[in-house]
Amino acid sequence: MRKVEYKKIVDEVARLCMEANYFLGEDVIDGLKNSLKNEDSATARDIINQILKNAEIARSEKVPLCQDCGFTVVFLEMGTDVYVDGNIIDAINDGVRKGYTEGYLRKSILKDPIRGGNTNDNTPAIVHSQLVSGDKIKITVAPKGGGSENMSAVKMGKPADGIEGVKDFVVNQVIRARANPCPPIIVGVGIGGTFEYVTYLAKKALLRNIGERNPEPFYADVERELLERINKTGIGPMGLGGRTTALDVFVETHPRHIASFPAAVNINCHSARHKSIII
Repeated sequence: MRKVEYKKIVDEVARLCMEANYFLGEDVIDGLKNSLKNEDSATARDIINQILKNAEIARSEKVPLCQDCGFTVVFLEMGTDVYVDGNIIDAINDGVRKGYTEGYLRKSILKDPIRGGNTNDNTPAIVHSQLVSGDKIKITVAPKGGGSENMSAVKMGKPADGIEGVKDFVVNQVIRARANPCPPIIVGVGIGGTFEYVTYLAKKALLRNIGERNPEPFYADVERELLERINKTGIGPMGLGGRTTALDVFVETHPRHIASFPAAVNINCHSARHKSIII
């Protein structure tokens, strides 16, 4: 049984919080640059270039990509042959507390959803935990901004809706969102499971790199079709028109009950922030 120090978790989570907010992934940067090749709109090209410039400044000066430094969502994969000398959830929250304080990141979490009161350190994080084989710990920090999160939706559809019903649901949700999630967006889609699990799938889908297709050819085709349909809406960067409404669409699935047909859409803005480490 391998031991990992509590402090190691704290320090790595703190670093991931800062890096996720400062450094836009190269896959997203490449996706933005590639989108310029297909853009006819001068306004759309100008916006995309501004987004790229913003990412360059954030990286060089180590300042947040966006003023909304997000709700800290953590995906934890815990090996069955490793342990932490303390509560790992506490260590993750101590890491978030350290990262958001030392990194001068905006604290956006209210301790009570109705009565308010800022926690002043962006804790508690949302932690999705999974046991896996081996003696490693994988931690992915994915700050999620309120503007794009608000444009997400879940639908408990009818089995008869089928995949065409899901496609229409996703495209219509993007149309309803329009400029609110700061396009160009990345769209995570969950299909199957239960009411709560399908939303997890949609959010987990956003961890993929731009251009990374679902391993199932059927769902890879669904992703391509949805991306094409979304980009034909003409919403464009920041909702001002153009061919680049979305940089990519990712679909994750899970077996479902014969009588249920859950689907969920989780939208991310162009700042697709997530950083991982394997300890």
